[in-house]
Amino acid sequence: MKSWQLQEAKSRFSEVVERALKEGPQEVTRRGLPTVMVISIEDYEKARQSKPRPKRSLVQYLRDCPCPELSDLLLEDRNDTGRDIQL
Repeated sequence: MKSWQLQEAKSRFSEVVERALKEGPQEVTRRGLPTVMVISIEDYEKARQSKPRPKRSLVQYLRDCPCPELSDLLLEDRNDTGRDIQL
């Protein structure tokens, strides 16, 4: 995977896109830190389909977890509206 500095990626954007299509994801850095990836739509769709979104809430996930450490955990859904305070 090629890494591009932001300024270079901006000035050579067509090449960045072409490489993403032919070679795979292209990383773009800003101030030396990885910032964004340029990927083909095909790679994007593969990644999107391989990671389905969770369909359960965190509470439901923890309830369903077979972990013995969590078996004694009391979990309940609350619609806590907070408390009234005077300012």
